[in-house]
Amino acid sequence: MNEKKEILTVLGGGESGVGAAVLGKTKGMQVFLSDMGDISDHYREILDSEGIEYETGHHTEERILEADVVVKSPGIPPCSPIVRKIMDKGIPVISEIEFAARYTDAKMVCITGSNGKTTTTLLTYHILKEAGLNVGLAGNVGRSLAYQVARADHDYYVIELSSFQLENMYDFKADIAVIMNITPDHLDRYDNKMENYAAAKFRILRNQTGDDWFIYWKDDPVIKQQLEQIQTEAMQLPFSELQEDGNAAYVDDGIVRFVTPREVWDIPRDRLALPGLHNLYNSMAAGLSASILNIRKEDIRHALENFEAVEHRLEYVDTIAGVRYVNDSKATNVNSTWYALESMTGPTVLILGGKDKGNDYTEIEPLVRKKVKAVVCMGKDNAKLIDFFSGKVPEIRDTHSISEAMEACAMLASDGDTVLLSPCCASFDLFSSYEDRGRQFKQQVRILRDRTIGKD
Repeated sequence: MNEKKEILTVLGGGESGVGAAVLGKTKGMQVFLSDMGDISDHYREILDSEGIEYETGHHTEERILEADVVVKSPGIPPCSPIVRKIMDKGIPVISEIEFAARYTDAKMVCITGSNGKTTTTLLTYHILKEAGLNVGLAGNVGRSLAYQVARADHDYYVIELSSFQLENMYDFKADIAVIMNITPDHLDRYDNKMENYAAAKFRILRNQTGDDWFIYWKDDPVIKQQLEQIQTEAMQLPFSELQEDGNAAYVDDGIVRFVTPREVWDIPRDRLALPGLHNLYNSMAAGLSASILNIRKEDIRHALENFEAVEHRLEYVDTIAGVRYVNDSKATNVNSTWYALESMTGPTVLILGGKDKGNDYTEIEPLVRKKVKAVVCMGKDNAKLIDFFSGKVPEIRDTHSISEAMEACAMLASDGDTVLLSPCCASFDLFSSYEDRGRQFKQQVRILRDRTIGKD
């Protein structure tokens, strides 16, 4: 008599959903994928080649509610009608990361935070890869963890985790958990309560034991507050710019020092590939993670020195007529823009705007007053930005497209200035994603360069 196959339903046909579906099929489950929107040709081809049944444009509730377990893509909110019905029926709803972890014994280095997590994840992966480890890159960057477990399981994974992904993780355990910082973001998902958002981030510590590690920025006030309220068995390695008792990484007279139970080593700060205070923290977190994994200090130093910057995160684009153009489109919240402005060393023309997520711009006001000669607002509705920054900068412009914004920047910037795209806002009013916004910005810089060369 044939055993009844476990039924897996996957909600969402993007990278994580399709990866989960492939893993489920590989493990002998009966898989059905449902997406209320469309599915790209790339992912349709994967589903078709695997013989996985799927639907688009609607949810067939009867089919979905037959599931033994549901893997939900992180972008689908827990309050959506179909998720509520699934939960009301008592069907477990888990994340793709939770699902994938059931089928691998790999060591997990997991990184979260409001800002810096992508760079830290890529930098950590770079160090491990350079050291010759069999390592995969997953989560918000790289290939789906579930797909990698199904097709080419690794010994280690470096995983960038958003608060959305952490919501539906229960038995998953990080061997190394990293929290870079916690600042207001996505509060509409968390009843506009900062404590709910912070609690979601701290789920990264769930199930950690005394054999595991927790790396975090010691000076973050929200992290401090959370640590006063929770207990964790994990060994703690805080980092900070200052040399203080208990810090596992800090700066001493221009030298970045790493102090762990396993090794003590250092690197001159000016040898780090990534400049700026925020990148110092990213390098500290990545260096500590690598030290814990017993990677040779010579290999860590070399990787920290030769790492190349992340696209759309303080990415230098070009210098035209003495004006530097920097793409920081990934700065979709106020704190990210604070870090970008902190790294500016000369007069700055700042491009702000997009879909406002309830932003409070007072956080960046002192840096704007100090460093910004002009604000160029770029969005469908710039009223809030204009109201806040009027009178606080010498010049402010109201634009409604990338080309219009760049024309304004070209007029306002002069030799020695930097034009910085660091919008503080989500991209969805004028662009399909922050990547689309960044690439259009770079295209406009190329157009400006060609136009300038043509005049010479």
